[in-house]
Amino acid sequence: MDLNLIWFGLLGVLLAGYAMLDGFDFGVGMLHLLARGDGQRRAFIETIGPLWDGNEVWLVTFGGALFAAFPEAYATIFSGFYIVFMLVLLALIARAVALEFRSQTESAAWRQTWDVVFCAASTLAPLLFGVGVGNAMIGVPLNARGIYVGGFFELLNPYSLLVGLLALTMFIMHGSLYLHLKTTGELHVRIGGWLGRTYGMFVVAYVLTSAATLWAIPRATAFFETYPAAWLVVVLNVLAVVSIPYALRRGWSGRAFLASCLTVCAFVLLLGLALFPNLVTSSPAPENSLTIYNAASSQLTLWIMLIIAVLGMPFVIAYTTIIYWVFRSRVVVGEGGYH
Repeated sequence: MDLNLIWFGLLGVLLAGYAMLDGFDFGVGMLHLLARGDGQRRAFIETIGPLWDGNEVWLVTFGGALFAAFPEAYATIFSGFYIVFMLVLLALIARAVALEFRSQTESAAWRQTWDVVFCAASTLAPLLFGVGVGNAMIGVPLNARGIYVGGFFELLNPYSLLVGLLALTMFIMHGSLYLHLKTTGELHVRIGGWLGRTYGMFVVAYVLTSAATLWAIPRATAFFETYPAAWLVVVLNVLAVVSIPYALRRGWSGRAFLASCLTVCAFVLLLGLALFPNLVTSSPAPENSLTIYNAASSQLTLWIMLIIAVLGMPFVIAYTTIIYWVFRSRVVVGEGGYH
């Protein structure tokens, strides 16, 4: 049993869960200022109010699993990308504070201020996550000890910023589909008018990023050349993307949102296949890359962690499922939440 490979896969599951669940949170935040009036903005927040903090548990679990299973990769990522991660942390804290503070007074200026903070923070976090993914794909300068030797601005290269744009557009689309699923009446119709534009922006970013990846990172297809069956993931990804407008044309909001969830998960899977076996790719010295084998903990540690994961993950999944089932209904503007 290849425990290193198993933990690489489990990290992918945690990352996919976080991207799928917190992704629509970010999308709702980025669209927040487009709502008309305080009632609609309040409805936007109520769609994610019972869910957003639970969604971030997946990110915390991912970070803890990375630290325990692949400590050298964790150390390199969190030290080399320190400024990026501090900005992400600041954005996540700002989102939480904005959600909690917005309704503390009736002042329009007060609420407007926190609405802007919520929107800005919801935009910054996924942009920086995308920049991180872009750098993981294209590679960063590592020395022979696997330590990052570049600077902050080297991380803001054109390819990583393009991947950041892809993350933004994907989550805006994801969030608009979620809002369309969770709202009623005039607001539901108005959000429906956004869907074509958010989907179009995502498709443009998707095509541009795919072309840039094939041109700038030839090794991204190495796994597919060795294991041709992996092209089924690409097919799944494309089918999920094209099924979104198909479902919307037939009024199937739930199926369109499910297709968006599959799209997000397929992207995470494609990222894992393109990186494998690397966790942190070194460029221009690939021999310095940190892989799932040279950056891993001991086999005993991986075994103990696997036992804990097998016992604990069902509770996380059960909790998430119950919460989403309890708050499955739609939000009505001006009526104080779920109905």
